[in-house]
Amino acid sequence: MAFLLSPAPDVSSSPPVLPFKLCSFPTLRGWGLFNRNSTFRHFPNRCVSITNVVYAEDVIVPGTAKSSRRRDQIELERDSISLLNERILRFHGKRDSSRTAMDSEEADRYIQMVKEQQQRGLQKLKGDRQRKESDGFNYKVDPYTLRSGDYVVHKKVGIGRFVGIKFDVQKGSTEAIEYVFIEYADGMAKLPVKQASRMLYRYSLPNENKRPRTLSKLNDTTTWEKRKTKGKIAIQKMVVDLMELYLHRLKQRRSPYPKCSAMEEFSAQFPYEPTVDQKEAFRDVEKDLTGRETPMDRLICGDVGFGKTEVALRAIFCVVSAGKQAMVLAPTIVLAKQHFEVITQRFSSFPDVQIGLLSRFQTKAEKEKHLEMIKEGQLNIIVGTHSLLGDRVVYSNLGLLVVDEEQRFGVKQKEKIASFKTSVDVLTLSATPIPRTLYLALTGFRDASLITTPPPERVPIKTHLSSFSKEKVKSAIKYELERGGQVFYVLPRIKGLEEVKEFLEASFPDIEIALAHGKQYSKQLEETMENFALGDIKILICTNIVESGLDIQNANTIIVQDVQQFGLAQLYQLRGRVGRADKEAYAYLFYPDKSLLSDDALERLAALEECRELGQGFQLAERDMGIRGFGTIFGEQQTGDVGNVGIDLFFEMLFDSLSKVDEHRVVSVPYQSVKIDIDINPHLPSEYINYLENPMKILNGAERAAETDIWTLMQFTENLRRHHGKEPYSMEILLKKLYVRRMAADLGISRIYASGKTVCMETNMNKKVFKLISDSMTSEVHRNCLSFEEHQIKAGLLLELPREQLLNWIFECLVELHASFPALIKY
Repeated sequence: MAFLLSPAPDVSSSPPVLPFKLCSFPTLRGWGLFNRNSTFRHFPNRCVSITNVVYAEDVIVPGTAKSSRRRDQIELERDSISLLNERILRFHGKRDSSRTAMDSEEADRYIQMVKEQQQRGLQKLKGDRQRKESDGFNYKVDPYTLRSGDYVVHKKVGIGRFVGIKFDVQKGSTEAIEYVFIEYADGMAKLPVKQASRMLYRYSLPNENKRPRTLSKLNDTTTWEKRKTKGKIAIQKMVVDLMELYLHRLKQRRSPYPKCSAMEEFSAQFPYEPTVDQKEAFRDVEKDLTGRETPMDRLICGDVGFGKTEVALRAIFCVVSAGKQAMVLAPTIVLAKQHFEVITQRFSSFPDVQIGLLSRFQTKAEKEKHLEMIKEGQLNIIVGTHSLLGDRVVYSNLGLLVVDEEQRFGVKQKEKIASFKTSVDVLTLSATPIPRTLYLALTGFRDASLITTPPPERVPIKTHLSSFSKEKVKSAIKYELERGGQVFYVLPRIKGLEEVKEFLEASFPDIEIALAHGKQYSKQLEETMENFALGDIKILICTNIVESGLDIQNANTIIVQDVQQFGLAQLYQLRGRVGRADKEAYAYLFYPDKSLLSDDALERLAALEECRELGQGFQLAERDMGIRGFGTIFGEQQTGDVGNVGIDLFFEMLFDSLSKVDEHRVVSVPYQSVKIDIDINPHLPSEYINYLENPMKILNGAERAAETDIWTLMQFTENLRRHHGKEPYSMEILLKKLYVRRMAADLGISRIYASGKTVCMETNMNKKVFKLISDSMTSEVHRNCLSFEEHQIKAGLLLELPREQLLNWIFECLVELHASFPALIKY
């Protein structure tokens, strides 16, 4: 839309009263805020016209004290544009700004690759379930495997409680058949076993007693349908976001690493015979590095002590041999130091490989020297904590990032790690992956290698869960000390460590006891850890700073006090500090009083006790995923989490969404091709024109912003309001017209017009896309009046609206439709 000055039109017949919502310019004196009923005297003899916009000089007569009181109230109100901008900001804030758009041909090719990936991922997830050719993966439950009290989900009715199976006679028959009895909020339902096996799903994972918020009602399924729809929309948004991330990664390119002739020599130095799973992981990583042009993003999921580090060492050797740098990132300095020592020992036969440790234990001069060596490429392998992610660390030629225990890093560190994935190969090591990591692995959007086979000499850890008692503590420690071992004693907080030390010193006066926590001086902590590793300290009282990293063969008893304050992954890692030799290990988990534990804490502890076999970190993380709720996968609680529909139906819906992801594609149209056939010319007061100083530049800027994308238009509007205050109502109408055109272009709507009481939107979207976006609309008023007929979205209004009100209604309607834009494939 070009803005050209033209002769003023004849406006002598214009009405003397113009409706304005707001008129606020902070630097002008004598200006008041007026609502739409305020009266303005209008002098039409001086005005100029700009295409589609009429500027009129107005003389404003300030209102009464009542309008002044209204001023603050209006300023505090959030108008519809502000609400839309907030939503756009939330959505774009989660997206990687470096992602670039793809053309349709690229998208089709990559979508096919995604489908193949997700099928492999889902096969891993439900490997024990039968795949049926007719309906894909079967997530439904066998009624005979249910226990009384288990929560189940009927696809049409909702969530109920399984009571049992018994014979009953069908109405009009004399033959007794087996029925499944399910309790709902308003009664008992029974259905034949054959039908139940086709319609029932588990609500939670086997042996998990997660309770739904409420049971569904037999006589009113509307609430259940709403929950199911919310779940479906949330899943669709998750799938699209994951797919875009995955496609973006597939677009990145780097030359495959050459196969290294010295790898055989390096591998031969590994002192143990690799397990079957380890060998498979070695092959996976080698293929990623030497056989592909896309950067590696692989998760190595192996239980504590199962050999994940050796997989990382071989990847590091491959990269370093090609002249690139490798970074090893650990969550604690204890773990970083251990990695440094292991790497130094393994690379001792290769003197040309320089290894450095960057830590807070170093002096300022030592740090500066290391930073310079990293920048100059003099260090081949750099080990450290999150300080390696800082802006001061400049890499000469980084090729590989190894992340150990990703769940221990904060949000900002995880974002920084994610930014590396576009340019370098990334290998993540974890025994209990964070739910997001695990989810990506399970659904095939991230490659994963599972190491579930224990080394031959490993013995399961005996886990005891009970209420705290000093006698139990003394007995456990005494047994370990008598067999020549060492003990970890872990508390959730620094406060309380001294008290425990006094108690243990009184109980074991001749035994060396020490404290370890993150607030100690660096040298003191380092000395304590070394003395414990050497066996000089017999009992180490500490916080969860030892959660990962310490590999001490002689420490085979761990006592954890106040377990209710630890997460499931933390407890699993803590327990993994012991049992690394062939000696039987013990983990004692003490809680103060069961009545003080939350349901989540009880579930985590029960899960930990059930997963006492070796190699169950992966299954444990899957359970933890169910316990936490699927919403936390994306860092915030969502309405569509697994708790809405239960885990099995969730995965079926997920698979269905992945299988049909290309059916929900929207093809945007060029902004300039969108026609808004509503004759509306906003009149702007001349004082606002004068206040803007250069209105033509601002209006042209608004048009350019709208033509770019909705994010740019949002930024333009927010900047305009930040610098010039809230615009008058007429300017708001102009902005809304730009937003309407932009949102229409995004949704593939090429023309909007009104015919009597009907609003018509011509679109290229298909019926499935319309159903998805209309189902997700929160406003029932808008949803109920919309219909889809032959590439047209039609809205039937109760009465014919004036032009400004009609534009406002179309704006609100498109805001609702555009809310589903994140759930659509946009190529």
